[in-house]
Formats: sequence, structure tokens, C-alpha cells
Amino acid sequence: MNTYRHLEIHPIAGALGAEIRGVDLSRPLPDEQFEEVRSALHEHLVIFFRDQNLTPRQHVEFSSRFGELLEVPFVRALDGFPTILPVMKGKAEKTRRNFGGLWHSDMSYSEKPPLGSALYGRVIPPYGGDTMWANMYRAYETLSDRLKQVLDGLGAVHSAVRSYGAGGAVVNNGDPAHKMDVRTDERASSEVVHPVVRVHPATGRKALYVNSTYTLRFDGMTQEESEPLLQFLYQHAARPEFTCRFRWSPGSLAVWDNRCTQHLAMNDYDGFDRELHRTTISGDRPVPASRTLQ
Repeated sequence: MNTYRHLEIHPIAGALGAEIRGVDLSRPLPDEQFEEVRSALHEHLVIFFRDQNLTPRQHVEFSSRFGELLEVPFVRALDGFPTILPVMKGKAEKTRRNFGGLWHSDMSYSEKPPLGSALYGRVIPPYGGDTMWANMYRAYETLSDRLKQVLDGLGAVHSAVRSYGAGGAVVNNGDPAHKMDVRTDERASSEVVHPVVRVHPATGRKALYVNSTYTLRFDGMTQEESEPLLQFLYQHAARPEFTCRFRWSPGSLAVWDNRCTQHLAMNDYDGFDRELHRTTISGDRPVPASRTLQ
């Protein structure tokens, strides 16, 4: 466990997650303090700041210290801020699935998936709308040695088609009450192969890297052949003891590492508005576990 000289850190669960207190993110953090924030992210996988008062520009400036920010495809960005994604659900919406409503790692359908994301709470319902995160290090480490050997050499096919293809689960599809402008295009059907087990570039630890939103099948196998093992891995990864749950309040900011976590947005606040703003930090092509064994 790291020792922190410039931060007050309070873990919120045994598996992952910690609140950082006494920090004002509306002002630039000194370098030594920011490096402790980065260390806390590597140690706790998702970190939370409460009672922040951030403009969109301040949100962008803080997020960009972790790396270059991405413009997210398929969804209209915040006016004037192309790297801020408004995550919204209106009180009149009756959607098949809310945005982020299945376990996933952000944009794993990309050739270079994001390093992480930073989500800021602006309009929060009086109850409901929590977000859960799961520790993919633990998901991998608690598998049997024999299954680890099998998975270390496998790739998996990821695609945005189920979410953003024609008729996708989060595409507007003519719903006039849908607050987010979500559209499909030809990129939604493209496929990319990532290792089922990836090695984190900063920690050197192995993490399970498949998710029920964007993973279609194992590389070189049919969907029917892949489905039984994938379903086991999805259920295993979301075991309660691998998770934490965060109750949002206005002014809360969550920063998480997409390389070793998955997350899930709860859809239990019908009749209320909810709006959060997300920045997305660019990452690298995942490194397979098999490469580190050579």
C-alpha cells in the first residue's frame, strides 16, 4: 500500500475504490500532489472527489493531466467542448437500456481503448443512479490456474455494433424524449481483436479484458462456441466481492482506469433527470499476457 504525503485517502470497499478528500480540483494541483493522485488511481483503480465546483474547462484541464483527451464517436458532445460527453437521461424517457447500463470498459471496440475516464456529476436524482465498478485484476487472479493458461493465449473480438449499430440498444431510434443525441454510422460495425487477458503498462498486473457490452466472441471461434465461457467470465467478473458502488451527489467526480475495471450505470431513477459529463483519456493498444511470458 502506498504512503501519501499530500492526499487524504479513504477506501470505500475492499476490492477497489477510494475517496480523496481536501482537494480543490478547480485549481491546478501541484505536480507532487497530482502524481499522488495518479498513484492512488493505480492502487485503488477508481477514485472519487466530492463537493467540486468545476466548469467544463476546469474538468477538461484536470482530466488532460492524465493524457490526451478523446472525442467520443456516435454521441454528440457538449457544445463548445468536443471532448466532453454529456451522459443524460430525462425524466420522460422510457429507454430499453440507459447509457452505460451493462457492464463494460469504455470504448473497448477501439484499436487503442481509453486509458481512463473522468465523470462529473451535475444533475443527480434524489435517489438511484449509482454507478458500480468491478476489479478486473481480481476477476483474473481468482480463476483456476488451468483456465488462466487457456485465457492467456486467447484474443477476443470487440465491436460497437450492439450498442451503436442500426437498431442499437442506445441509439435514439426515433424516441423524441431521448436527451442524448446518439447516432449510428459505418464505424459501429467494425471489429477489433484484443487480448482476453491484458497486462497493465503501469503496474505489470494481469487483468481480464472482456465485457458483455462490446465483446462478441473469441478470435477464431464462432459466437456459439464462445458464448458459454464468455457468459461465465461476465458473471465471474461481476461477483459482489469484486465491486464497489458509488452514490453520486452534485459536484462529485469519479476517475477510473478502463484497463483494469469495468463499470455499470444503474437505471433505477425513472421520473427524474440525471446529467453527468465525461471526459475520456486516450490509451494504448492492449498488451497480451502471452507476450510477457516469452
